[in-house]
Amino acid sequence: MEEAILSLQQEINAFEIRNARDLEAFRHAYTVRKGRIAALFSQLKSVEASRRPGIGQLLNALKLTADEKIEAANAAFSSPTARKSQAIDLTLPGRREFSGSEHPVQKVLGEMKQIFHAMGFSIATGPELELDRNNFDMLNFPPDHPARDMQDTFFVTRGNPGGDVLLRTHTSPVQVRVMLDNKPPIRVICPGKVYRNEAISSRSYCVFHQLEGLYIDKNVSFADLKATIFSFARQMFGTDVKLRFRPSFFPFTEPSAEVDVTCYLCGGKGCRVCKKSGWLEIMGCGMVHPNVMRNCGIDPETWSGYAFGMGVDRTVLLRYKIDDIRLLFENDARMLRQFPA
Repeated sequence: MEEAILSLQQEINAFEIRNARDLEAFRHAYTVRKGRIAALFSQLKSVEASRRPGIGQLLNALKLTADEKIEAANAAFSSPTARKSQAIDLTLPGRREFSGSEHPVQKVLGEMKQIFHAMGFSIATGPELELDRNNFDMLNFPPDHPARDMQDTFFVTRGNPGGDVLLRTHTSPVQVRVMLDNKPPIRVICPGKVYRNEAISSRSYCVFHQLEGLYIDKNVSFADLKATIFSFARQMFGTDVKLRFRPSFFPFTEPSAEVDVTCYLCGGKGCRVCKKSGWLEIMGCGMVHPNVMRNCGIDPETWSGYAFGMGVDRTVLLRYKIDDIRLLFENDARMLRQFPA
């Protein structure tokens, strides 16, 4: 019996516990109810009565040795250093560090906000669900204007006493809300998402992003508008950018113009994207129509102002030379990885 105890003692002392798996194996082999130490205790009743006290002391010492070894291993494995070393398996293949990406639309929109903020413009936002009154009537749209047709506008409810509810077709209703709630001088930009019931193609989508600007003060002229747009274009597209202003018509501005830049793909030589013209439209602009100012409670005889609006998504296409707007809305991770934050 004594030889069996001493042999087991040497075996316990020699057992190496290097990790949690070894610890569990040690515990199951020696200290559980059906382990080897318990088996020796069960043999104690067959030992002569005169020798039992001495054998019992040896068994208690053996059990104490095993318990102390388990406690020491638990203490070692619970230390921060041990936990960190166990968490690293050097045999595993390395893992690449993940870097988040910023969507190109939000990236470009953020740059636009910074440019106009440096010019003194504040930022105004409004609801995407709008009243027909704010989206059309206040902006001098005649009752029979094509934009009111279901072909262009997503109407949510029609025939309500308070007016038709629709998904805004531009961010100009935010300008209306700003003019109704504030007295001139006013200098704001209105970024946001807009909706139009249009056919989806490489150049148009049913939902897109706009950024519009409004400046109302005394003695504001079209020359001020051109200076603002030229300054923005140079900062956004580079100092060598070329612009042209074409006369146009918008119900809410008079006079009105559309602004083009040289095509980013062909450099102005003419290609499929620019329809062989060498130019791409980036925004519409003009002087705020007197009727719009009157609708919002501003005297056009005292105040004047300009407004402009551009598609953020189209600017993204220009900046990064993307030839299909649908790529911006398909959530393809391969594309987003090209725009690291």
